[in-house]
Amino acid sequence: MTKPDTLLDYGRRIERVIDHIAAHLDETLELERLAAVACFSPYHFHRIYRAMAGETAADTLRRLRLHRAAGDLVKGGDGMVQVARRAGYGSVEAFTRAFGQVYGLSPGAYRRQGRLVPPSDQPPDEERSMHDVTIRDLPPLRVAAMAHQGPYMNIGTTFERLYAWAAGRGLVGPETRSFALYYDDPESVPADQLRSEAALLLDGPIPEDGAVHPLEIAGGRHAVLIHKGPYAELERPYRWLYRDWLPSSGHTPADRPCVEEYLNNPRTLPPEEWLTEIRLPLA
Repeated sequence: MTKPDTLLDYGRRIERVIDHIAAHLDETLELERLAAVACFSPYHFHRIYRAMAGETAADTLRRLRLHRAAGDLVKGGDGMVQVARRAGYGSVEAFTRAFGQVYGLSPGAYRRQGRLVPPSDQPPDEERSMHDVTIRDLPPLRVAAMAHQGPYMNIGTTFERLYAWAAGRGLVGPETRSFALYYDDPESVPADQLRSEAALLLDGPIPEDGAVHPLEIAGGRHAVLIHKGPYAELERPYRWLYRDWLPSSGHTPADRPCVEEYLNNPRTLPPEEWLTEIRLPLA
């Protein structure tokens, strides 16, 4: 598939999802269902959707519900409590805040105005920096892994535990490499529900021991870019990768999570020198 064809195909897939959301405004969004509508891997759906649509699927649902609520207010048949509940809010106060942020008026003032108006202007998109991406065939790797649940920025604590476990067994050596697998989009999934794994490629066999388990990082074709700078800024190259590069690349992501390899030692270098290799698996 050519690059323009891929971009058109991605756009059509996202359109299908938006149509699906619009037809099911009163239902709970389920990742697996939305990913199936778009024919994307659940591992990558949220990032692709946000990159193409400019908002998360949950944002789309809230926006479309508020748009419907605006129509309900103009029609004037339902009370404010009913309109708020139909828009997905548990209280009139919460609905009033959300509606005002989007439409620039309270629901009562909007109803008195008596006509539909578009939402107020949204903030402009961020600057789009370019990154070098290479396509590489990578070998599979068998690593020692420890699961982490919670904010991705806190995975460092899990790495500390994993390193201590490996060092205590004499498994850390000059060839030890650090990886992390990230299963969820941090801008679409609540921070306390984010799933990831800290992983080490060790010198020797990997015993299964408590929280540590063997894990295979699949090989194959990957889109690879290297980020230089603090780990706190990693979401920027991810946004660019899914928003700008992937839809126009002619490639489709595989049904596997993204992997990061940390190429140098954050203990001995300042944050601006940290190197992270981001690996996006390709179908």
